[in-house]
Amino acid sequence: MKRRAMITALLAIITFPACAAKLSGPPRIVDGNTIEIEQTKIRLSGIEAPETDQICLNARGRKWACGIAARDELIRHSNGRTWDCHTTGVDEYGRSLGSCFIAGEDVNAWMISSGWALSSYPHTYTIHEVIAGNAYAGLWSGAFIAPWDWRRRNKGTIVVGASSIPIDAQEILLGSALLSDPPSPECQIKGTLGGGGERIYHMPGQLSYGQIDMTKKPGDRWFCSEAEAEATGWRKAAQ
Repeated sequence: MKRRAMITALLAIITFPACAAKLSGPPRIVDGNTIEIEQTKIRLSGIEAPETDQICLNARGRKWACGIAARDELIRHSNGRTWDCHTTGVDEYGRSLGSCFIAGEDVNAWMISSGWALSSYPHTYTIHEVIAGNAYAGLWSGAFIAPWDWRRRNKGTIVVGASSIPIDAQEILLGSALLSDPPSPECQIKGTLGGGGERIYHMPGQLSYGQIDMTKKPGDRWFCSEAEAEATGWRKAAQ
């Protein structure tokens, strides 16, 4: 038993460096929870920011592009500064999972406490989400659908947010989930689910682009950049 335990411990020591790493530098911010440093894509662990094509409701019940806002707030907060990221493993799309810091400040925690992301597994930042909700910060100032529910939206999808959620919030937000027009002029890339659930994105100017109706399938979505699409497993259409 002791020998087996020693072998297990030795294997852990040998394999740990392959999964864990430290990266530093000014990042390229892809979306509210994905960055790139030195050509390494990093998924901020323990948080879920809204998708860039996601729509929320503000305090007055009006629609706004909250996914783009979350990304832009992270860009503003970063302000070209150096990040220090500690990665431990990869996600299903091959992105490194990491906790990142700016001058000692936990960026993952900042995104949640500022209301621009929600806490997710392993729920390290649950208290930060409570703080954001109590302060009606960011997304919590109005009504929204949790990012994981936005991706699988249906009539049973729950709307969360401020203490007073409009009675028609679900109808408005689920209707916004099928967007005939992009949420922002900068987000012109069309993502469609092909046969067998294959994820394919189409660039303006490609032969197939004009033929795609973005109001047909809930799984279809808009992207703001090729990097954003490829970070979550989408591939470019052949033509």
